[in-house]
Amino acid sequence: MKPDTLPTLDERVELAIKDPFLKRSLAVAQERFRMNKANAAEVLGNIEEWRERAEAIRTHTVAHLDAYLDQFSTNVEKNGGKVFFAESDEEVVQYILDLAKAKNAKTVIKAKSMVSEEIHLNHRLAEIGVEAIESDLGEYIIQLAGETPSHIIVPAIHKNRKQVAELFSRVSGEQMPEDTKELTRYARTVLRDKFQNADIGLSGCNFAVAETGSVVLVSNEGNARLSTSIPKTHVVLMGMERIVPGWEELDSVLSLLPRSATGQKVTSYVTALTGPRKSDDVDGPEELHVVIVDNGRSNALGTEYQKILNCIRCGACLNVCPVYRHIGGHAYGSVYPGPIGAVLTPILKGFESWEKLPYLSSLCGACTDACPVRIPLHDYLLELRKDEVEEKRTHPVERAIFKGFGTAMANPWMYRTGLKLAKYGLKPLSKDGYIRKGPSLLGKWTKARDLPAPPMESFREWWDREGKGESAGSPGGASGGASGGTSRGRSQNKPKGDGSDGV
Repeated sequence: MKPDTLPTLDERVELAIKDPFLKRSLAVAQERFRMNKANAAEVLGNIEEWRERAEAIRTHTVAHLDAYLDQFSTNVEKNGGKVFFAESDEEVVQYILDLAKAKNAKTVIKAKSMVSEEIHLNHRLAEIGVEAIESDLGEYIIQLAGETPSHIIVPAIHKNRKQVAELFSRVSGEQMPEDTKELTRYARTVLRDKFQNADIGLSGCNFAVAETGSVVLVSNEGNARLSTSIPKTHVVLMGMERIVPGWEELDSVLSLLPRSATGQKVTSYVTALTGPRKSDDVDGPEELHVVIVDNGRSNALGTEYQKILNCIRCGACLNVCPVYRHIGGHAYGSVYPGPIGAVLTPILKGFESWEKLPYLSSLCGACTDACPVRIPLHDYLLELRKDEVEEKRTHPVERAIFKGFGTAMANPWMYRTGLKLAKYGLKPLSKDGYIRKGPSLLGKWTKARDLPAPPMESFREWWDREGKGESAGSPGGASGGASGGTSRGRSQNKPKGDGSDGV
């Protein structure tokens, strides 16, 4: 879905919060991924050393992206493939549409590709009468449901067996049991025919190896190998940052990818494709087209956000995020949900329609701690919020409040007066020491969070009444010597004059 066809962010969040199955599913999945990741990481030894190495590789590669892309594209062409650099989503779509028309294609079988989701490729192919079929089981399920992925790694995480059985029953016209083996058997039966008869195979690209011009795909189902080897034409959609210098660097990031994603020590299938079919190959496409996609990625180059391009799309940040845990992926409205989406989408697409995404975070820092390539995600979220403030994209009332707050904090008499007014002004809204229902923008906070009411006696008032005179008469003066102003709390039950206060 495009932003202008989506419900509002508040509506999406409200819908997600009211879905009890979604919340249970996400909580169980996060716990399972977290435990699996901890077990898988033990094999590597010092995980921080691996993270530092992966960060260095990705940072170096992105810093020299032009050189490695040139080397990669040169080697792809030497191997017999074709390379097309696409600056925008429209250029990507047009290239694929033109290719489909040239091949008189009727069907395209797709391995998983997040870039194809970015550019809404399936809808654009349907407009010219070409059927696009998702072969990844999770992607196939949500395609039949008319939905978008809700997780980078587990796109149908929001569906249970009963829902999938009902969906397959509706599509097949026969009653399907709520049995995982039977449901996957049905999907295999349908997709096998699609693989054999597809005119074009399309895949994403987990990593591209610059030194050989190879495309590396990672999957757990084997569908990627079928999508790329049976059709005569294979199209690779590759985000321009998905590149490593060589196989040695690939080994480092590939060792972290499955461990960070699902907690596997190794993924089921790692496929390396180097050019179209050679004369002595038993299978493979006759033509290989590699479409290298910018689509906003260059917006990050040379900026403080450049490290966002280090991302290896493992989904680790989603697996620890407390916000994602409660609202799922669809609430974000973006192809990329969770902390990575909250940062990446505004960078790729700008703040227009996406200005609220950086606020979908508790800023707990769990995402940064989990990221295998050490992207400072929570710092970026703060910086994006700062950018929005500087561009005056925040609510006018909010800007006025913070401007007044800044003025008051810079003037002691205004600060003291404000404190006195606040405790009386907010008293009608207070109950049992908390403000249960705040006015205006404050109401959104109190709707889901506790907000302590201002105490009727402030610390300054208490100090003027109880502490100032006593501290001034102590040997240490107002500072209270080594113990400072905190000594009052530790010794207030001791008799006066015993030498304990302020020493």
